[in-house]
Amino acid sequence: MRCLSCHQLSFYTFCKKCQDRLLKPSVTKRMVGSLEVYSFFKYQHIEDLLLTKHTPQGFQIYNALAKLSFKPFIKNFMKKDPRKLYIVGVDEHVKSGYSHVALLTHAMCHKNVKVLYAKLMAKNPINYSGKSLQYRLENPREFEYRGLCNIEVILVDDIITTGTTLREAKDILEKSGVEVLFALTLADVEV
Repeated sequence: MRCLSCHQLSFYTFCKKCQDRLLKPSVTKRMVGSLEVYSFFKYQHIEDLLLTKHTPQGFQIYNALAKLSFKPFIKNFMKKDPRKLYIVGVDEHVKSGYSHVALLTHAMCHKNVKVLYAKLMAKNPINYSGKSLQYRLENPREFEYRGLCNIEVILVDDIITTGTTLREAKDILEKSGVEVLFALTLADVEV
């Protein structure tokens, strides 16, 4: 197999050299109301990779990005905080044969961490891509939570733009008796 970036022979989707040079996560923090949102990459740095999410190649790319960012994050986090935690992905609908958010949450499987797959789903399948904040506020996703209550969770999504999706998701979880510790996203779009 060849590295998707430099095309050198590699056992991985991205060779070690490209992982270190081009895909080294740089965690940033943004507040969305009272929710802390940590992102591993700036959107503009990996935009071409993120745009593959609904293509056959997207499975391979999102899986590789999850292993480079979410997996080491949870491993390090659990060394410092060994309590039992749950992971909830935002709207893990399957498109093009897989759910890109489920790939991110799956990378967080760890001792004392349980992923609750497809428990927070949008009833309104609206697409926010390229839409204004006003449009997003006027057309909520109408999330429904069908998971455990009285638990602590880390909320996961692929991209944060305005933060309206994560804010709505957090509100629904809290109304269901779930404490959201913080949110993780693969990329942050600065608006």
